[in-house]
Amino acid sequence: MAKEDYYDLLGVARTASEDELKKAYRKKAVQHHPDKNPGDKAAEEMFKKISHAYEVLKDPEKRAAYDRYGHAAFEGPGAGGMRGRGGMSGGGFHDPFDIFREVFGQQGGGGGGIFEEMFGGGRDSGRDGSDLRYDLEITLEEAARGAEKEISFRKHVACEHCDGSGAEPGSKRVTCPTCRGAGQVRRSGGIITFTQSCPVCGGSGSKIEKPCTACHGEGRVTKTSKLNVRIPAGVDNGSRLRSSGNGEAGLAGGQPGDLYIVLSVKEHELFERQDDNLFCEIPIKFTLATLGGTIEVPTLFGKASLKIPAATQSGTTFRLREKGMPSLRGGRQGDQLVRVHVEVPHSLTAEQRKLLEEFARVSGDAAEPTSKTFFEKAKKFF
Repeated sequence: MAKEDYYDLLGVARTASEDELKKAYRKKAVQHHPDKNPGDKAAEEMFKKISHAYEVLKDPEKRAAYDRYGHAAFEGPGAGGMRGRGGMSGGGFHDPFDIFREVFGQQGGGGGGIFEEMFGGGRDSGRDGSDLRYDLEITLEEAARGAEKEISFRKHVACEHCDGSGAEPGSKRVTCPTCRGAGQVRRSGGIITFTQSCPVCGGSGSKIEKPCTACHGEGRVTKTSKLNVRIPAGVDNGSRLRSSGNGEAGLAGGQPGDLYIVLSVKEHELFERQDDNLFCEIPIKFTLATLGGTIEVPTLFGKASLKIPAATQSGTTFRLREKGMPSLRGGRQGDQLVRVHVEVPHSLTAEQRKLLEEFARVSGDAAEPTSKTFFEKAKKFF
């Protein structure tokens, strides 16, 4: 059976650089490593093949011989001038796991490095706690002025009985009898032997002599925690506040996680927010719109005076400078935009009606209704 091309096995061109070869090998090795594919003989065989291919191509002398003679460079005594440097049968190749450890920065028989990050070994049993999220709803007034809130939530905290160690007071950690303190055990996969994290001690190399009766050896328990949260002025929907160290407690000395408070702002019955500006609509009397005057309008920070010019039309928008939302970035405060809606009275007294009719007569409205005049002028467009 024809042997597979080393370049094809790694998925690179024949002109690939040393860095490209190494990058391709790393990707393939992780994909086919036996620890990632337990019991898969095909993956194990492919892992050996790509390791041998990389072993040849990473060596400039071997690669030159392979490029010239192909697989024949490593077959038979003295073939291709590579005698003594050996082929797969001549013993000149490293164990595929040695090559893997070399590329991923491991030393010796399987300690630490990137290998442990991917497959879970390692001697350090400490694990940092998880981050938590808390959703908090606030009012628009609180978002504008800032506020302090007390929140309560359930989380893992360090066990007080064992002070987070997981061991019953007076007890201690002892060397793991399964791995004898190594943190790893060897496992055979056919002709290849490789290591994995000890299933008894989780890779720490030690175990608790007598687990804590309160937390059953975990080192933490679930409790309700309370926290005062300061909300800065200017926050908006989706704003996140980070409380460092107030997440889940870590395991075996690991650092606690963080708490993230995610804010949502209730809809306001009067104001609508757009960035740092506020919008509102207020009704005014038609006499005020006609004659003009000054009125007081509400803001999130109290009342403000607004001057209404004479002959103001319904839908006119006025701007109150810096009466909007504070800026989280420390810039200029937003504005409040006030749109006025001119109210028409629903009913009139006899005296009011008489006065309005007189006003209409004096204005010329009674002689020719505005609607009639408008349609007469609009005829030329149809």
